[in-house]
Amino acid sequence: GLPGGEEIGYHAMEATVKEEEKRKRDQVMRLILKEVVSKEAPDSDEKLRKVVRELIDEVTIVSESSMKGKAKKGLFKLFGGKERVHLTPLEREKIEYDILKTLAGGGPLEPFMRDPHIEDIHVIAGEHVHLVHKVFGMIKTNVLIDKDTAPRFSRALSERMGNPVSEAKPISDGILPDGSRANIIYSSAVSIKGPSMSIRKFTEVPISVTQLIKWNTISAGIAAYFWICLQYGRNIILCGETACGKTTTMNAFIPFIPPEKKIYTAEVTPELKVPHEVWQRLLTKTTGPEESRVDLFDLLVAALRSRPDYIIPGEVRGAEGSIVFQAMQTGHPVMTTFHAGSVTKVIQRFTSDPINVPKTFMDNLDVVLIQSAVERRGKKIRRCISVDEIEGYNREADGIMARKAFEWDPLEDVHRFIAYKNSYILEEKIARNAGYADPTEIYEEFDLRKRILERMVEEEILDYYDVVNVIWTYYREGIDALPIEV
Repeated sequence: GLPGGEEIGYHAMEATVKEEEKRKRDQVMRLILKEVVSKEAPDSDEKLRKVVRELIDEVTIVSESSMKGKAKKGLFKLFGGKERVHLTPLEREKIEYDILKTLAGGGPLEPFMRDPHIEDIHVIAGEHVHLVHKVFGMIKTNVLIDKDTAPRFSRALSERMGNPVSEAKPISDGILPDGSRANIIYSSAVSIKGPSMSIRKFTEVPISVTQLIKWNTISAGIAAYFWICLQYGRNIILCGETACGKTTTMNAFIPFIPPEKKIYTAEVTPELKVPHEVWQRLLTKTTGPEESRVDLFDLLVAALRSRPDYIIPGEVRGAEGSIVFQAMQTGHPVMTTFHAGSVTKVIQRFTSDPINVPKTFMDNLDVVLIQSAVERRGKKIRRCISVDEIEGYNREADGIMARKAFEWDPLEDVHRFIAYKNSYILEEKIARNAGYADPTEIYEEFDLRKRILERMVEEEILDYYDVVNVIWTYYREGIDALPIEV
C-alpha cells in the first residue's frame, strides 16, 4: 500500500542495488570518470548513453564464474596496471541501469519518465512525488526525494536543460533532452519547503485527431470543419487555460494543412510536430549575450520574409501578437494558441496592452476554438467547449461581431454544430473564394470529411502517422484511393 492509505497510488518498481553491488557501482563510476576525459563530449542524450555504455564495457569484465581473490570484491588489476571491475551479467545490467539513470536519465524520476501514461511529474523536497496520469488523474507515488538529495538533483537536472539554477538564479525553465518541459525552483528562500519542480512530459508521436474524437475532446464535425478551414488558409486561434490540451489539439490539426504547403513554426519550447516535407522550425534563444538573443517577436518578423504558406507560433503571449495580426493582414495564414477562456477575453487581450491590435483589424481572425479541462462526474476531462466565427468589426457598436459555430452540451456530452447550413466562414469566406456556384454546396464537402473521420475512428485508425496518410491520400488522390470504405 501507499503512504496515507489512498486507494489509487503509483508504485514504482526498480531493481534494488544491494550493498555489495553499490560498492561495485561506485568503483565502476570512479573508473568511468577517470576514462571519460579522453572521450569527445557528447552533444545529445543518445550519444551520452552510448559513451557511458562503451565506458562500462571498457572498465568491467563480465562473467558468471566466481573468480577468486580480489575479483570477488569486484576490483582487480590487469597486466599493465589497468583496473577492471568483475561483474556477473545481472550485476552488470543493474549497475548500467543505475549509472545511466544518474548520468543521462531522470535519476529518481526515471520510472515516470519511461511511462508513456504519465503527463506531469510534481516534485517537492521531502514529500512523495505526485503524478498526473492519463487515466487516473493526480496520484501519489511511493518515491520520495529527500531534502538532502533534492538540491543536488535539481541542480543536475537544470544543467541538462542548459539553464543551471543557483541561489543567485533560483528559477529555471527549459527543455530536457527528451523534449519534456521542466520548471525548477531551487532556493528555499523562494520555495519554502525546499527545491521543487514540475515536469510536463513530451510525447514523441503526437496524439491524432481521430484519437481526440474517440476521447470526445472534439467531435468528428469539429475536426471536419477545421479540415476545411486549414485547407483554405483560414486564421485560427486555439484558446484555453494551462494544461487544457491546446497544443495537443493544434498538433492534431496540423496534418489538415495540404501536404505541399510550407510550414513555419516559431516556439519558445519545442512542442509542435509537423509531418510536412517543407517545415522551417525555429526556436527562441533566451541565453547568451543580449545581442545574440532571439525572441518570438524576432522569429515572427523573420517569418514574414520567408514566404511560408502557414505560420504556426507555438503560443502567443505578449507583443508578438501584433506581428501575428500583421501576418494575417499580409495574407499569411496563422494558427496559434492563446491563454483565454472566451472569445470576449481573446478580443479584450488582443486589443489592449501589450498587444494593442486595433479593433478594426480583428476581422483578420476567422475562427476561435475554446478548450477546457472540465470536471464531469468526478473525472477531469478535456473538451472543446465552443468554436466561434469572427464576422468583423461593427462600427455602430464599436465591437467585434462573433457567432457560435459549435457548442458543447455538458449534460449530453455532445458537440452541436449550430451553424450548420448557416456558417459565415464556410459560406462567405471559403465557398465563395473556392468557386462554389452555390455556397451551401460546401456542406456536402463537410459531411463527406466528417464521414471519413467517423469511419477512421470506427476502423481504429488512431495512430498519428496512419491518420496523416489517410488525410493526405484524400488530398492527393481523392476518396476512391482511401484505405477505408466511406
